[in-house]
Amino acid sequence: SERGVAMVFQSYALYPHMTVAENMGYSLKVNKVPKEERDKKVQLVGKALQLEHLLDRKPAQLSGGQRQRVAIGRAIVRDPKVFLFDEPLSNLDAELRVDMRLHIAKLHQELKSTMIYVTHDQVEAMTLADKIVVLRDGKVEQVGSPMDLYHNPVNRFVAGFIGSPKMNFLPCTVEAWDETSLTV
Repeated sequence: SERGVAMVFQSYALYPHMTVAENMGYSLKVNKVPKEERDKKVQLVGKALQLEHLLDRKPAQLSGGQRQRVAIGRAIVRDPKVFLFDEPLSNLDAELRVDMRLHIAKLHQELKSTMIYVTHDQVEAMTLADKIVVLRDGKVEQVGSPMDLYHNPVNRFVAGFIGSPKMNFLPCTVEAWDETSLTV
């Protein structure tokens, strides 16, 4: 918390005995933020994430998407300099993932904060990122904008990862080429 970093994980890590509002405001309470200011921030973030009608509920009474928004809200109320998202949507069904992607993209535009987002889903990476770092076995394969990676992959691994639907590769030998054509 002292470093200005907030994390959102694939498991929501919500306190089951606390309400949505208490979960979202807990880090502020621990840091001795006055109750009035805490409540104001929770209300503001709750409204932004469409959770205001759920603030008195416990996590067990929420859907997966609502729980994920609470986890994101808990991070937002702290006003961090950097967000770390670690596979935050992997536990959600396909329809909810699309909806939450839109929420996160909108959030990124509104907060103008640095967000580091870890995902194995290239669609998520391509739709949410300003810049993508493609890793393989802990090594960086390529760094660039989504469109740069899509149009100019540096190797077969990046081309295969970014392509959706998955790219097909055919073995061939180049026989001749010039400025306008290629013979294989």
